[in-house]
Amino acid sequence: MSNKHVNVIVVGAGAGGGVVAKVLSEAGLSVVLLERGRWQNFHDITDDELVSQRTPRLTRAPGPENKPSRKAHEFDNGRNGVVVPNNVACVGSGTMTYGAMAWRYMPQDFRMKSIYGPLDGSTLDDWPISYEDLEHCYERAEWEVGVSGDDTTNPFAAKRNKPRPMPAFPYDREARMLIPGMKRLGWHPFPVPMLRNSIPYGGRPQCIHMRSCCGFACPINAKCGTQNTVIPAALATGLCELRTDAVVSEVMVDDQGRARGVKYYDINDRLQEQTADLVVLSAAASGTARILLNSKSKLFPNGAGNNNDWVGRNIQGHCYVGAYGLMDEQVYEEAGPRATVAFCDFNHGNPGLHGGGMLANDFILMPYAFSRQRPPGSARWGLAHKKDQREMYKHFIRVVGPVQEMPVFDARVMLDPKKKDYWGIPLVRNSGYKHLHDAEIGQFLSGKAEQLLKEIGAKDIHRSAPSPGSRRGAGGGQHQAGTCRMGNDPKSSVTNRYGQVHEIDNLFVADGSLNVTNGGFNPALSIMALGFWVGEYIAREWQGGGRFRA
Repeated sequence: MSNKHVNVIVVGAGAGGGVVAKVLSEAGLSVVLLERGRWQNFHDITDDELVSQRTPRLTRAPGPENKPSRKAHEFDNGRNGVVVPNNVACVGSGTMTYGAMAWRYMPQDFRMKSIYGPLDGSTLDDWPISYEDLEHCYERAEWEVGVSGDDTTNPFAAKRNKPRPMPAFPYDREARMLIPGMKRLGWHPFPVPMLRNSIPYGGRPQCIHMRSCCGFACPINAKCGTQNTVIPAALATGLCELRTDAVVSEVMVDDQGRARGVKYYDINDRLQEQTADLVVLSAAASGTARILLNSKSKLFPNGAGNNNDWVGRNIQGHCYVGAYGLMDEQVYEEAGPRATVAFCDFNHGNPGLHGGGMLANDFILMPYAFSRQRPPGSARWGLAHKKDQREMYKHFIRVVGPVQEMPVFDARVMLDPKKKDYWGIPLVRNSGYKHLHDAEIGQFLSGKAEQLLKEIGAKDIHRSAPSPGSRRGAGGGQHQAGTCRMGNDPKSSVTNRYGQVHEIDNLFVADGSLNVTNGGFNPALSIMALGFWVGEYIAREWQGGGRFRA
């Protein structure tokens, strides 16, 4: 079954795809935006902790509540199993339920190899673009989606040409406890930038400080995601059609090596074909790689754009590390979602380390999640467990942050050779291991977090970081990146600097798959910026002569 031909197909209505759909439809191109999930809101998802994206072991993240949403995973010991995806499947994708930290990567994050040199066992490299190239796209993301924040007290902040559109959120009680200690240690605290309305913005109200924010939808639409900003703008042009419950299986590539469209399964499990002048994949690092690997043709027997065997490799995520403790005075306050103060003193310039990461206070832990974070030795069952839960919960304090992981060629997304999903599409398998250096960075950062908690008088402090020398299995989680890295050399990358697949000039990628490295920050704003970067390039080329037309 086929549909009317369009200029562009965008696969995935998340941080990257939603932005691309807006840019291209506003530039006058006809767009079909395909999303495997559907429209969701707070009342669909609720704030039941057991249905939270943050606790995927208990239930699914928001999205299809059936077998088709499962994927395969190869565990460290080689045993295969089925795991529940923790990436959201809905319009807006992770921007519906994320914590909404809105970080720009630092200029150094784009030049890791130049700054630190090569690292044995890693494919560490520079990006083919610089922070300066991407700066205006960060600005567009901040203003068109909506970001609050203030870099006044952050001496490590990258140069910007325009302030954020909304003021920073005030510090919460936990932040006010931490800040004096940071300053005594000579560190530089500042407000965490957020994709949340600190004031009314974009026709939506300001945040009401719900404690169960991270992992959930916002009940009043004050959290800024693509589902309530750029996607409605794309639809308003009349040139963008959104199709939900659309599971894309492959890109159709002809014998001349051009993308002709995609095949997808609709809500009734019928196989559809949608043709287009060009295709943009924005299905996250695992999903985009899965589609490319499954898109086999005469010229690409190992998957579209994969003749050099780089699709699916170098998958990165973020290992979160830090320190936890208890304070004599009460830390907890009902107003959420917390995560209001950070410092970037240890993102770069750490002796003997390739990079580092930011550290911040974190979002409010809901009770079930807290039960797994309490100090070692606390009771795990029965009346003693309940007693510890009650006594510790409101006195718990923590400082955490993401490790900038080192890319590894054999850390990869593969197609399972035997197992298939509900529609017959090969399941995803993660294979390989993280780099050992990640544990070294994690140990360093968790040590700094511990130092801060000691400085402010916390007790029962324990650190959380990979053990020295540990080998963690490859995988990306909700910060997945790197499987279709951009680069200048087709032999060591999947796309060029504009997200254009080297071997297929009308096939693009616009999500975290492009990341050469993943920074020491939550990547959502950077993925939105890449959406603008890729979308602007396509629009310029199209308006300059339509070079992507069949």
